[in-house]
Amino acid sequence: MKKIILLFSVVLVLASCLQEKEISSIHPENWAKRKITMKVQDSLEYGKSYLSIYSQIYSSSEHKTHNLTAMVSLRNTSDVDTIYLSKAEYFDTHGVSLRNYFSHPIYLAPLETAEIIIDEMDVEGGTGSNFIFEWQAPKDCPEPLFEGIMNSTVGQQGLSFTTQSRRIK
Repeated sequence: MKKIILLFSVVLVLASCLQEKEISSIHPENWAKRKITMKVQDSLEYGKSYLSIYSQIYSSSEHKTHNLTAMVSLRNTSDVDTIYLSKAEYFDTHGVSLRNYFSHPIYLAPLETAEIIIDEMDVEGGTGSNFIFEWQAPKDCPEPLFEGIMNSTVGQQGLSFTTQSRRIK
């Protein structure tokens, strides 16, 4: 009987250690604190930017992948003007929309940066994931900069690289 109780206790302890971790990239920063109510303003210039992101890369062959953490940096490069973002939509390798990070326009103050983190275990985007950002800024304001910083460390090995957005509209 003591062996059964001991075995049962060991199983309970092991089962409690196997909790599923929450993926933080699905529960992003509280965008509501950046929410802004905007009327269409003719004085603002509209833009759309594309950013490639790699939540996985190939390793050794096309049959083996390595997971990466991706930090998406949304930067207002103006030191005087506030800019407005109306969309940050994340797509997978096949161009299927996975999620939109906010459903209302948000603002970035001069030189402010906001971030989206795609967890290493969040591989839903695959090897060719990407973002589309829609934004508005005052005329003659520098364009916002969207960057991806991908990294991973295993043991004493580290891997990191960056990508930058390209304006598409």
